[in-house]
Amino acid sequence: MKILHYFTPLLLLLAFSCTEKAATDSQNSVSTKGITTKDVTYNFNGNNYKSFVAYKGESEEPRPVVMIIPEWWGLTDYAKDRARQLAELGYFAMAVDYYGDGKTVNTPEEATKLSTPFYQIPINAKQVFDAARARLLEFPAANHNKIAVIGYCFGGAQALNMARQESDLKGAVSFHGNLMTGIKPKNNNVPLLICNGVDDTFVSAEEIAAFKKEMDSSHVKYTFIDYPNALHSFTNPASTAMGEKFEMKIAYNKAADEKSWNDMKKFLADIFK
Repeated sequence: MKILHYFTPLLLLLAFSCTEKAATDSQNSVSTKGITTKDVTYNFNGNNYKSFVAYKGESEEPRPVVMIIPEWWGLTDYAKDRARQLAELGYFAMAVDYYGDGKTVNTPEEATKLSTPFYQIPINAKQVFDAARARLLEFPAANHNKIAVIGYCFGGAQALNMARQESDLKGAVSFHGNLMTGIKPKNNNVPLLICNGVDDTFVSAEEIAAFKKEMDSSHVKYTFIDYPNALHSFTNPASTAMGEKFEMKIAYNKAADEKSWNDMKKFLADIFK
């Protein structure tokens, strides 16, 4: 398995860049009224996992599934809030536990240690994703034939990783994630939406160019959107404070957050037609 060496120098810095928690008064916070939420546990490779699902009402009518891959910090409230938002839109949402036991971390060192294997050996990320996906089979409300994946920072990179390896996904969305150039797409059938900050110093112009070249040569359908004045982690309201704390170039951008969420909504509506 090819190791993506160019990610190694960035791992510690990127761990800083994925913010720890969403602010409780975030403009993205939604009421849970009418939304069913559950922790779902399962075992994979001898480890226990605890992902989080959200869907509107108790109806068992199948609805399209959106799987969410969280930031480097694990399955925080931020990812769960995004799941609730997607449930309000009528989707069956699952925020995926990548570290086991619903674990979250508080330091860049911990985040780097836990996330590095998923970059170095992409099949590791696929296996964890597939274990969570298999758990969906137990929910009649989840349409197992209509599944998309979205992700933030680390999760955005892994969403693109899944699109390259999971041929039956309906689509993938990356929010301010690295582009994982070097993993050849398994097919060209999974459309992509990449939401990138123009001023994101963690995603270089060279990486963007290499990604576009790879997608074009593989005939992958993708939409790449740059959001003006947006730094890394622009969708998370907690990122500004974290950027100040660690002296990193990350910050929340309300306009880019709202615009990228609306772009995602249109993308999901299109792929689930």
